[in-house]
Amino acid sequence: METTETKRKRNPVFIVILAVLIIGGAWFGISKYEHSLHHEDTDDAQIGADISPVIPRVAGYVKDVRVNDNQHVKKGDTLLILDNRDYEIKVEQAEAALEIAQTNLNTAKATTTAARANISTSQASVGTVDAQIEAAKVNLWRASQDYDRYANLIKDHSITQQQYEQALAAKQTAEKQLSILQEQKKQAQQQTNAVSVQSNATASQINVASATIHQRQVDVDAAKLNLSYTVITAPEDGLVSKVNVQPGQFVQAGQPLFSVVHSDNVWVIANFKETQLDKMKEGQKVIIKADAYHGHKFEAMLSSFSPATGSTFALLPPDNASGNFVKVVQRLPVRIDFTNKSDTLVKKLRPGMNVTVDVHLD
Repeated sequence: METTETKRKRNPVFIVILAVLIIGGAWFGISKYEHSLHHEDTDDAQIGADISPVIPRVAGYVKDVRVNDNQHVKKGDTLLILDNRDYEIKVEQAEAALEIAQTNLNTAKATTTAARANISTSQASVGTVDAQIEAAKVNLWRASQDYDRYANLIKDHSITQQQYEQALAAKQTAEKQLSILQEQKKQAQQQTNAVSVQSNATASQINVASATIHQRQVDVDAAKLNLSYTVITAPEDGLVSKVNVQPGQFVQAGQPLFSVVHSDNVWVIANFKETQLDKMKEGQKVIIKADAYHGHKFEAMLSSFSPATGSTFALLPPDNASGNFVKVVQRLPVRIDFTNKSDTLVKKLRPGMNVTVDVHLD
């Protein structure tokens, strides 16, 4: 009788506990259901930020490292200095080649000026010969007239044979003189043409020399530009990652050395299941909780959706057309930006930190 009465006394307690569990479970389930109608959340989310790699544009030996791990730098601060002696020599070589090209241009200009002066001299010589030819023609006309008269007089024996021969000799001399002057005119004209051709050739040399100067100037600019690349500066404000380079180390152009993380501008990349995206849209309010700062809520806003799922951008994307197909729920990266700029803890967040994201669908 006592055992039966004891069990009866315990039954109400068990019933109360069971009722509390059932009511609590029902309340928890209903609250979760109500929450799911107005919220979408995921813990597959990390902090993102702009990360600029520090990459040398020229090869060389590291002369000096001006930064340490985790150091804050500003845009334009010197990070590394490479040995620049080889590049200084290349600048001097390019400048010497430029001076030679400028000298060649001056020589070509002087040669062209002299050639043009020779053209003027040759043209003056042609003019002088023309005047002499005209005088020779007059002299020939007079000698011809005298010869004709003496030829008629010799028939009548009015003059002596000597006078006739003198007139004939004067005529022949005048003809010969005219012939010589005409030949000299031809030679002077040929010389003038030759000097003109030479002048045109030297004028073209000026264009070639000018083009060479431009090319050499470009070489100088390129050499100076490469020289400037021996000083590597910070691309933006931020924090330096682990510096994996030491003085004396040889680095190649395009070789990543370390990175600068832009800590002033961070965001969240949350990977939501494709089944969660039905009611999500840009501009919705988001509450973020970071594992590093337990209990603190960060205010944010859904900014944009990725154009493709994460698996699409993988190094080895899945090919569902080959082999056996197994349907897997895909995740789509979503960018979320912080809206409360006065929150000091936002600046303490670092890329890669885990966070929990709660999107308000209303």
